[in-house]
Amino acid sequence: MTHWMGILDANTAGNVHGGKIMHLCDEVAGIAAIRHCGMRVVTAGMDRMTFLEPVYVGQLVTFRAMVNAAWRTSVEVGVRVDAEDIRSGVVRHVSTAYVTMVALGDDGRPCPVPALEPETEDERRRAREAGWRRDNRLSERAAIRDARQQDEQTSSSPS
Repeated sequence: MTHWMGILDANTAGNVHGGKIMHLCDEVAGIAAIRHCGMRVVTAGMDRMTFLEPVYVGQLVTFRAMVNAAWRTSVEVGVRVDAEDIRSGVVRHVSTAYVTMVALGDDGRPCPVPALEPETEDERRRAREAGWRRDNRLSERAAIRDARQQDEQTSSSPS
């Protein structure tokens, strides 16, 4: 997906607002996920939204999305963002994001997604790295849950 950044996309510093870039990353990730899943999807989370360089008003920004991995009801979509200076033709890699999308059935509940079979070495690397990010998310979620339970037990036990 390509978007020409205009004055309405600018922040007070005169650069394109990071929130605009995030919005468009989410949109293109959703399109990639819908194409893979063949059904409605919702955003479950965005990991590692990295802003490498600023984007300027007047630049043409291209968002490329690819499904990196598929699990039971979710997929991870990687998004690469490139900004092009129309006058000079210089293209810069300005941002990267990893978005987790969950597929929804007609009843609005999560439902199984098609498997993803990586064929190239690059696709296998993407799937492997997606698995690491997923493992980190699940581990962090479990650690937070356990710490909260420990806090509750400590605060509710008689002294």
